[in-house]
Amino acid sequence: MFDGSFRENVDKVTGPIGESLHRVGVSPDVITVVGVSMAGACAVAIATGNFFTAAVLLALTGLPDALDGAVAKASGRSGPRGAYFDSVSDRLSDGLLFGGAAWYFAGSPEPQFAGFDTPRMALLPFALYLAASLVSYQRAKAESLGFDAKGGLMERAERFIVLGFGLVFSPLFTAVLWFMLALTLVTVATRFVKVWKQASKVSPVPPPRRSRPARSARSERLRARRPTHSDGASDFRTRALERMAEFRHR
Repeated sequence: MFDGSFRENVDKVTGPIGESLHRVGVSPDVITVVGVSMAGACAVAIATGNFFTAAVLLALTGLPDALDGAVAKASGRSGPRGAYFDSVSDRLSDGLLFGGAAWYFAGSPEPQFAGFDTPRMALLPFALYLAASLVSYQRAKAESLGFDAKGGLMERAERFIVLGFGLVFSPLFTAVLWFMLALTLVTVATRFVKVWKQASKVSPVPPPRRSRPARSARSERLRARRPTHSDGASDFRTRALERMAEFRHR
């Protein structure tokens, strides 16, 4: 949803910043690494229950994530390698953040959260990471097949915003995670149906016909030199007739 509605406005802001960072020699890969490092620090803050600090670090995580692409475009280095590195870094950052939340629930001194036993609540961030990974995988796989899977209520940018809201208003943190999980699952279902409809309109490709392997030049020469069965029989009859003629003249 964010990519489709606000991406152009965000690019208008991050574009000039990316050009400025490029002029001072900042590499887009360095910005990506800084973002992952901020995600790791944010995960530690969440795991230890320092939610306000985690909210600040989460904002610092999202800032490099928005700028690395702008710097890559300004430097003319945007390509498959950078896109691959950025995608892997995003998945790593998501894993760190949700892992920090799982650690927080597993080690909390409180016996229950929203009526659930504390150790079991650690499964909530795990389910969130699984659903978020499905959202990302659906888009990657669909685009590799030539389909469009963009859109949805809870993409990565929305997850950052909602998670930040839960960190700032920490008493609502658990409820915010449940809300995030519900909308992420809706996004998974929406993308699946969208790609399924596109794929259903494409006719299946018939399997290729098997062709006989071409004979090598050497095998063709040997086959040409080898006498056939009919040639051998005719030679035998010719020699027999010649012997009969010689016998008659004796």
